[in-house]
Amino acid sequence: MVGSGVKSVSFYVNGQWTKPAGRGTLPVSNPATGEVLAEVPLANSADVDHCVQTAHEGYLKWRDVPVVDRVQVLYRYKALLEAHVTELAEILTAENGKTLDDAKAEVRRGIQMVEVSCGMPSLMMGDSLNDVAAGIDCKTIRQPIGVCVGVTPFNFPAMVPMWMYPFAIAAGNAFILKPSEHVPLTPSFAMDLLHEAGLPAGVMNVLHGDRDTVDALLHHPTVKAISFVGSTPVAKYIYASAAAEGKRVQALGGAKNHLVVCPDANLPKTVDGIIASAFGAAGERCLAGSVLVCVGGVAEPLLDLLIERVRNMNIGDGSRPGTDMGPLITTEHAGRVAGHIQRGISEGAVPLTDGRSLRTSIGSYFVGPTILDHAHPDMSIACDEIFGPVLTVLRVDTLDEAIEIVNRSRFGNASVIFTDSGSAAREYSSRVEAGMVGINIGVAAPMAFFPFAGWKQSFFGDLHAHGKDAVSFYTEQKVIMSRWF
Repeated sequence: MVGSGVKSVSFYVNGQWTKPAGRGTLPVSNPATGEVLAEVPLANSADVDHCVQTAHEGYLKWRDVPVVDRVQVLYRYKALLEAHVTELAEILTAENGKTLDDAKAEVRRGIQMVEVSCGMPSLMMGDSLNDVAAGIDCKTIRQPIGVCVGVTPFNFPAMVPMWMYPFAIAAGNAFILKPSEHVPLTPSFAMDLLHEAGLPAGVMNVLHGDRDTVDALLHHPTVKAISFVGSTPVAKYIYASAAAEGKRVQALGGAKNHLVVCPDANLPKTVDGIIASAFGAAGERCLAGSVLVCVGGVAEPLLDLLIERVRNMNIGDGSRPGTDMGPLITTEHAGRVAGHIQRGISEGAVPLTDGRSLRTSIGSYFVGPTILDHAHPDMSIACDEIFGPVLTVLRVDTLDEAIEIVNRSRFGNASVIFTDSGSAAREYSSRVEAGMVGINIGVAAPMAFFPFAGWKQSFFGDLHAHGKDAVSFYTEQKVIMSRWF
């Protein structure tokens, strides 16, 4: 699919690809080169209604397929994904911009989601107890809920959709994916593989579109559950709108993740973790470390080491070997990130590295790793999500001060501490108000069998993505009491 000219992306509905006529389209560009890769159509309300009705018909058949047979499709799907890791990663890099190594790691995480979903025969098991009263037995069972929808972002076009649909379809639901219009090629290729694995028509569907498409899905009466990953304002909107109509919702929002470094930390290993966290995927991820909190006297030696490493990073086309960081998703977003940097400097932060020069030297999609020192916790660069390769540095005297700053944030996605002290690590992980905590781990991303557990304005809902929460989210629990005469 890469490098073969501009393509027209299609919808996948009822087991086949369809090219809708007369729909508005948006270009899909390679952010490293500006090359237009494809044109993506925008589904209207009629497209949405047809897709939902088709999905519902598919669900009515699929729910009656024994779970041990449902997961056979996913076993085959996993094998196909394994066989096409490199091809899928190359497509991902072309439309997203992240390095090929990052893209392969993302695909690998997605495969892990499919692998865990294959355990649905055990994951869906209920409980039972005989003789809860004289001659009466009780048991619980889990049943699928119907048509489920996933609205996913541009930054992880392979992995984030797989947080959702493998669990949903293994549990017996039908699913409609609305991926980001910036990155439709990756989920389309993944859908080709799922089709090849033999999933029945109507069980999995893909629509492309914009806000109008999302709203039509959000308010459709046959849709029972919505999974969303994106910015906090949109997550709030999705949560409020869907919950008001009695739908089940998990809406993952933005973040402002703190990396706390104690004086006893292993500095070389800590710098490795900081660079991976702050500048991996060009900072375009909700687990990116964006505030570096230096405790005590660690700031100077830590920053000296960090700056030396950052200045030796190779920034460019993510498809080329040796590239450490690629472009941002659009030139408009790169401009917004550059605006955040200027605002931080205007507020008094000191730029130790300034990546804005790359916008003219390499291209308008690029912003290099930027470190802004001597910031204040109330500055916008320390409070607002930037979603780019910008690291704000705060200096504090004690771990207590660091914890206070972290807990003051309106976000609560992830937080990390670098220390050799078990006592400090235990204190931090206990007191910090974030759903995912890393100890000497720059990116505290949970594996597929644990939940992606954001707090505060980083998550709206009760049941998180993947892990046991996903099984609960995509099923209804039923209690059956029986007595036989």
